[in-house]
Amino acid sequence: MQTNENKVALVSGANKGVGFQIAKALAENGYTVYAGSRDLQSGITAVAEMGGNAKAIQLDITNMDSVNNAVRTIESESGYLTLLVNNAAVSHVGKPGRTMEEILGAQRASIVPIDDLKGVWDTNVFATFAVTQAFLPLLRKAPSARIVTVSSSLGSLTINSNPHNPYRSAFDAAYGASKTALNGIFISLAIDLENTNIKVHLVSPGFTATALNNFQGTDTVEEGSREPIRVALAKDLPNGSFTGPANSNGSYDTVPW
Repeated sequence: MQTNENKVALVSGANKGVGFQIAKALAENGYTVYAGSRDLQSGITAVAEMGGNAKAIQLDITNMDSVNNAVRTIESESGYLTLLVNNAAVSHVGKPGRTMEEILGAQRASIVPIDDLKGVWDTNVFATFAVTQAFLPLLRKAPSARIVTVSSSLGSLTINSNPHNPYRSAFDAAYGASKTALNGIFISLAIDLENTNIKVHLVSPGFTATALNNFQGTDTVEEGSREPIRVALAKDLPNGSFTGPANSNGSYDTVPW
């Protein structure tokens, strides 16, 4: 039987950035944490800095053999999963080292190569959901389980349909629209699971300086991790919630769809 002392979490993309901060916070709060990383050695190095009961696990979310191996490992070692944090994502495919302006320019709807569009969506939408489906049997085995998916307010249709939104031009067809699709699929999942032991949450970290945006974000990784960590540790959020960073009065905003 699961108790407060033996909650089990998997965080994808946990070897750096926001994923690392989430995994570290969970380990510090008593979770057994499987820190997923495409490169196992990078995960081992990251886990050494986390403390607590953190374990590195090889996980490439775009490779179903890797995903299924991770499922089997966690099932054999722990038997169930209390919390799945979908954090791994990409902002673009193609040439590395480009500025965000160059990336967004190349991903405008009128010119983005379809192969580039598919490359981003394959990771951010289809692979993320495939991982979630693969771990649902282990989540069902926990008395109370949650799925927390790191999304982005950039995917909000409500925000981006407002011509007065100063960041509207950043809503590109690849990354931005992939987050819209991600939101839609996970709301569908929340509805599907609403009478089960599993709750589904979406969270926006804000514009955080990480490798995802070539470290050009306005917030530090510690600042950008606060809301994902709060949601990952929360116990009473409503199913299907979508929240973003704290506003000026310290409360947490619901992000409009």
